Amino acid sequence: MRLPARLLRRKADSHKGDFGQILVVAGCAKFSGAAILCAEAALRSGAGLVTLGMPRSIAKAVIMNKPKEIMLLPLPETEDISISSAATDKIIKSAFDVLIIGPGLGQNKSTQAMVRKLVRKIRKPIVIDADGLNALAGHLKILLKIKDRRLTAILTPHPGEMARLLGVSTKTVQKNRKEIAREFAKDYRLTVVLKGDHTVVADYKGHIYINKTGNPGMATGGSGDVLTGIIASFLGQGLDAFSACKYGVYIHGLAGDIAARANTEISLIASDIIAKIPKAVRKSS
Repeated sequence: MRLPARLLRRKADSHKGDFGQILVVAGCAKFSGAAILCAEAALRSGAGLVTLGMPRSIAKAVIMNKPKEIMLLPLPETEDISISSAATDKIIKSAFDVLIIGPGLGQNKSTQAMVRKLVRKIRKPIVIDADGLNALAGHLKILLKIKDRRLTAILTPHPGEMARLLGVSTKTVQKNRKEIAREFAKDYRLTVVLKGDHTVVADYKGHIYINKTGNPGMATGGSGDVLTGIIASFLGQGLDAFSACKYGVYIHGLAGDIAARANTEISLIASDIIAKIPKAVRKSS
C-alpha cells in the first residue's frame, strides 16, 4: 500500500506548524512508559510538534529520559500520582491540533472524571485509547452528546476494551469483529480501530478496512500505544479520520514486520516498532 502524497511530500517553505501539534495526555506512576512510547511514535510518524501532558511528579522524573524533541506539560496529580480532574482546564487551554488521551492513565476515579470532562468539552480531533476507553465504560452517552467533533473522534480498543464498552464478553467481540466495529462506529458516529489479528477499521459511513500487516511478536506491552501515536500524527498532518486509521494500522504493522525480521518475533518490543517506522514509510512511498 502506498501512503498518500500529503504524508510523503513537503513544500520547501514548510514549517512545523503545518504538520500538526499533538497533545498526549497520558501516564501515571505505574505506566509512564506508555505515555513516552505514544509521544515518540507520533513524532517519528511526522508530527510537527508533540507535547506530553503527565502528572507533575512523573514529568520531573522523565525529563532526562524522554526524547529531547518532546515537550512536557506537567499536570495536577492525584495522591497515587495519576492525572487529576483538576487538570481539565489546563489541558483545554493548551495549544494543540489533536488530542490523545488514555495511554497509561490508570483508573483513578479523579482521572476517569477528567477523561469524561475532556470528551464532553474538547472541540478538536481526539484519539481515545486504553484507560481513556475504560473511563467511558458505562458512560457512552457522552459520545452521543458531541455534535461538532464526532466525525474526528477515534476510539482504538483491543477486544477486551471493546467488550467492556459494550458490556459483552471478549469472546463475543472476537467472533463478530467486523460487525461490532461497524455498528459501534455507526451508532456513535465516529471511527473505530478494533485492534488484534487483522485489525478492523470502521467509520460512521460504513467504510471498512481489514489490515493484513503485523505479526504475533507485536503482542507486547506498549505496541498499542505506538499505534495510537501514529494515528494521531497522521490525523494532525491532514488526513481524515478513516484514512489516518487505515494508513496508521498499516504502517504500524509493517514496521512491526520489519522489526520482527531484524529482531525475531520473540524478542520484539514496542520501541523496536518505533525504530522501524522510517523504513516502513520508505517502503510505502
